[in-house]
Amino acid sequence: MTGNAVWRNFLKIRPAAVCGLAACLVINACKKEEGGTGPVQVQVTQKGDMALFSVEKPDQFPLIATEQYDARAEMSVTGTVFPDIAREIPVISLASGRVVDIKARLDDYVKKGQLLLKIQSPDSSNAFDTYLKARNDEIMNNKAYVRAKVLYEHGAISQGMLEQAEDAENDSLADLKSAEEQLETLGIDKNHPSPVVNVYSPISGVIVQQFVTQAAAAGVTFSGSATAFTVADISSVWVICDVYENDIPKLALGQEAKIRLTAYPDRIITGHISDIGPVLDPQIRTAKVRIEVLNPGIMKLGMFVTATFQSLKNQHFALVPSPAILHLHDRDWVFVPAGSNKFRRVEVKAGDMVGNKQEILAGIQSGQQVVSNVLQLESTLEAQ
Repeated sequence: MTGNAVWRNFLKIRPAAVCGLAACLVINACKKEEGGTGPVQVQVTQKGDMALFSVEKPDQFPLIATEQYDARAEMSVTGTVFPDIAREIPVISLASGRVVDIKARLDDYVKKGQLLLKIQSPDSSNAFDTYLKARNDEIMNNKAYVRAKVLYEHGAISQGMLEQAEDAENDSLADLKSAEEQLETLGIDKNHPSPVVNVYSPISGVIVQQFVTQAAAAGVTFSGSATAFTVADISSVWVICDVYENDIPKLALGQEAKIRLTAYPDRIITGHISDIGPVLDPQIRTAKVRIEVLNPGIMKLGMFVTATFQSLKNQHFALVPSPAILHLHDRDWVFVPAGSNKFRRVEVKAGDMVGNKQEILAGIQSGQQVVSNVLQLESTLEAQ
């Protein structure tokens, strides 16, 4: 049987014939098993080259030599969107106490300086008490120092007594300044003290973590959480990809990457490699590659993406007209002359379109001849 006949029979085979053949094999196997000699060993022998086809008039199928096309090869990997660690800031509650009001929630967008929550804290009262005592001590020591200077000028006291009064005044000034800074750290206005401490957002961004609830403890004194919220500025994000060990030499710091979001496949966002992980995953032999990307407003944390990198050097590829490629069973094929009125079907890996032609990444070399129109050849083979 010729290669053409095998190909035609393969295309024309019907499910019923397959079922009938399977049934015959099962019946024969059962008969053998009844005879006690064991199941039948079915052996299939391929006769001829099923990728080789003969035609009567090969001249009616014009050949064309593939062109050489120089381009950079592309590599695609999957990744996930993460916040930039440098833009992820915890909101710390320095005062310990009970949460009495929450002004923001998880996933809310907040601005820098926006009130996030209020905490009723004894730390506020203690800090203000310390401030009042330090202020009173400073007032008293200041009066004593002024009086000591007058007495020293009239010879009523010694220089040592004056220096003691000056030292006491300096100590009280230091205590007063420390008390004022403590109030400022807790966010308390010394002119309008309150037992409730306000906590504000340090940056503008999205609340990506929340650790407090209404009436819960805040701070560490009462076994609460020192971090009330985590705010992330997602105007610039990271895309973390896993790159196989063999592909790492194809990448370099600063190299451009094209990001395509799974949720928005028609949008392409440009980023640049900022880090290539120095440690490989011992199980899957991949390194973490970090890409910094400016967020156009559609990238959300945790999104899946596909990152495409171009190789650093140009490579040579074959270029053929699009009608020269046969798309069959999710594969790409071309027909090349095999001599003696024969053509051989060769599987190729097609790349991007370049005008009305298509890149061939693997399967054939530039300069090799192929049939310029495979549909015409295919219809002729089916008709034979």
